[in-house]
Amino acid sequence: MDLVFLHDLTIETIIGVFDWERQIKQAVVIDLDMASNTKRAAASDCVGDALDYKAVAKRLIDFVEGSQFQLVETLAEHIAEILLVEFRVPWVRVRVNKQGAVRGARDVGVIIERGRAT
Repeated sequence: MDLVFLHDLTIETIIGVFDWERQIKQAVVIDLDMASNTKRAAASDCVGDALDYKAVAKRLIDFVEGSQFQLVETLAEHIAEILLVEFRVPWVRVRVNKQGAVRGARDVGVIIERGRAT
């Protein structure tokens, strides 16, 4: 299995359970590892045969900026669903990091792995 990755994608969104968090945008940092067979793209040297990580980033930026979830878990599930359904990746690992959410910790968040039913 080959992996295409997109790491440190930082997006501003409304996320959190506290009243003050519902009034401001906060940064979330997203890391993606996506299963993809890169053999055809490598042979053709054509982006049309590859998983277009620029298109993935654009779609997720649009989605996350417009979202208003309370939990990073919910955001991660929706991101995974977009990748599995719209980009037809067979498997994805999604890491959503809400940096600074816990005093004394730099990183806090969730990592999920999901696969498409065959």
